[in-house]
Amino acid sequence: MSEDSAITHCAQITLAVLAGGEGRRMGGPKADLILDGRPILERLLDRLRWPGPTLLVTASGRQHPTGWQRFTSEATDPVAGQGPLRGVLTALENSPTDEIVILPLDMPNITLPSLAWLTARLRDYPTAAAVMIEQPLPAVFHTHIARPLVRAQLSNQQLALRQLAENSDVIVLPSPSDWPNDFWINLNTPTDLTGYTEGVLP
Repeated sequence: MSEDSAITHCAQITLAVLAGGEGRRMGGPKADLILDGRPILERLLDRLRWPGPTLLVTASGRQHPTGWQRFTSEATDPVAGQGPLRGVLTALENSPTDEIVILPLDMPNITLPSLAWLTARLRDYPTAAAVMIEQPLPAVFHTHIARPLVRAQLSNQQLALRQLAENSDVIVLPSPSDWPNDFWINLNTPTDLTGYTEGVLP
């Protein structure tokens, strides 16, 4: 899918960015990172140029990180200590659209066409709660179907995002073979950050 087609396709879909993590391995909240000389959230939005609504998901005490004003809205997790899955539910509960793409802020090589490919797959499965690929995020959801599934998983203390992929209402697909390997880079530690900025990560 070309970038122009991707922009048209995604105009009615919400993009949610999870930015509430403590960043224990990084040594501090990842939302405070500077990447390529820019706050990481601003860099992400500049890279994606998302055409639809944008939602920033933060944690209590870590609201309004640098770049938050660039988002259409911000929602704060009401419950602490439940990890990314709680952030997913917060995104689902606050999305202004029924289709929502959810991604972490620490995958710097995500592109708009790749997210558009995901949203197109969700439309291939109109009764699915979500479409996921090899990693749990990024993923795309039908909010009205996914919300009760995520709530139930949280109430059962199943906090791993990967457990959501085991639900029969979630479609797990292989990613396209032409996606570059560096799509999957995560910035989890200071070494990851240094390696990325110096161009030595695979």
